[in-house]
Amino acid sequence: MSSGDTADVDTGKLYDENASRWQRREPSSLSDFTARPAMFELCDDVRGLDVIDLGCGEGYCSRELASRGAGSVTGVELSPEMVELAQSQEATLGQGVVYRQGDVAQLADPSGSFDLALGVFVYNYVGTEAMGESFREVHRVLRPGGAFLFSVPHPALAFIQKENAPPFYFDVGDAGYFSGRDRQFQGEIYRRDGTALPVQMVHKTFSDYFSGLRAAGFSGMPDVHELAVTPEHLELDTGFFGPVADLPLHVAIRVSR
Repeated sequence: MSSGDTADVDTGKLYDENASRWQRREPSSLSDFTARPAMFELCDDVRGLDVIDLGCGEGYCSRELASRGAGSVTGVELSPEMVELAQSQEATLGQGVVYRQGDVAQLADPSGSFDLALGVFVYNYVGTEAMGESFREVHRVLRPGGAFLFSVPHPALAFIQKENAPPFYFDVGDAGYFSGRDRQFQGEIYRRDGTALPVQMVHKTFSDYFSGLRAAGFSGMPDVHELAVTPEHLELDTGFFGPVADLPLHVAIRVSR
């Protein structure tokens, strides 16, 4: 039986159980190389900005934003175990990042609190309805002119790949691009040391993302960036990156309030 035919797996529990495996100070998993550096560049100059990191995990992106000079960084994460790991690193590093446990669809922050909202691989864990709620919350907490930037696995990736194999895949079984909408699929993303981390995708189409942004109040044209393996990645480690070369791995979307 494919993962697409099994009962949904609780996201908070999944990350509580695997929290320590995600902790790192340097790039390790595939997306640490193929997505996160691009996301940091798409943030542009964050010096002095108030930033909220949605689905911050153990703080990898929050720490980078703080090191780039953000005026303040607030990390929101569903998994209490992940929050504890993030806070333990903050206690050591003293960057001033504030981490809290919370739901990205119900933010506790006052309206107009932030200049930038970042969501790195968080919206692949929620369905269309919850994503819409979160988009509305992001629109609310952003200041006029603020930016919302998020990344998700490329909506087409799992339906293009021919097999479930390292270093990144989702098992969609016999589901199709449209028939698989709002279904949760299990997958794995690998680290360069050969070990795998469990990941999830609640599949949504490009139309779902754009419609959700528009319904939340974002009226500008989103900037869309399809992220993939680069020649530099292949030069670094052909054996690791080669199996997913020339595949659309992730998509980054940036829109202004």
